[in-house]
Amino acid sequence: MTQPTHLPYGGIATFARAPMVQPEGDWTADVAVLGIPFDIALGFRPGARFAPRALREASLRSVPPFTGLDGVTRLAGVTFADAGDVVLPSLEPELARQRITEAAELVRDRCSVPVFLGGDHSVTYPILRAFAGVPDLHVVQLDAHLDFTHTRNDTRYSNSSPFRRACEDLPNLVHITTVGLRGLRFDPEAVAAARARGHALIPMTDVMGDLTRVLERLPRGKNVYLSVDVDGFDPSVIPGTSSPEPDGLTYAQGMSILAEAARHNTIVGLDVVELAPNLDPTSRSELLTARLIMETLCGAQESGIFRS
Repeated sequence: MTQPTHLPYGGIATFARAPMVQPEGDWTADVAVLGIPFDIALGFRPGARFAPRALREASLRSVPPFTGLDGVTRLAGVTFADAGDVVLPSLEPELARQRITEAAELVRDRCSVPVFLGGDHSVTYPILRAFAGVPDLHVVQLDAHLDFTHTRNDTRYSNSSPFRRACEDLPNLVHITTVGLRGLRFDPEAVAAARARGHALIPMTDVMGDLTRVLERLPRGKNVYLSVDVDGFDPSVIPGTSSPEPDGLTYAQGMSILAEAARHNTIVGLDVVELAPNLDPTSRSELLTARLIMETLCGAQESGIFRS
């Protein structure tokens, strides 16, 4: 007899109804989710601490496998696990970073593609420390902002600096491609430092001008970590974020970039950050972000990365 299935608003909200596991437990999966409810490194509006829970609830709207209009079934046989949230201290950021790195290491050892639910963008730095052993590591970053500032307001670990800290600490992190850059305020020193390392800084005007050429600039055949700051998208698409910038990515543009990166590289990890569900009373921000995660995993499946 087939077990009855809960409607999206019923049951316990694990991500995509995956079994709940402990990061240090005896389990393996193709995809594992780890929540990081941390947002004390923000420079503007808080709320990203609420994103992991909101994304779990939103993921219940579309639980794999998926069969599209083309008749193709995606994510069939791909196994999921939900490793819960990192237990974080409220006002001890150094301890928080340590716990994030330790939990990320445990999760990535047990799955093919770990998915990290932030949290503000500062959490990407301690996550990336868990990938110190990955050779020739590339990052593809969707973002309105560069997040390569040396210091902001006398701190080195804000959400403006995760990739600066990561590049300082990880010699295996060889390249970053940032897509969607725009806005009135850029730190000239950060821009110069990123360009000096050879990073690809792709403004939103390039995306609007010729998306095909942008896709050609993405890495191919590399170990790639995807970092998606939802403020890379236009506020009309995802309004629930701390620092929205106008004239951003459409959903189709952002998904084209992520799918292209996922299909043509080995995706070693994915984070989604800066989602603040409290700033969007319509809840569409978390619904679209949860779908974005699933569609990116569909692209990763095409590369043959999953163990199942």
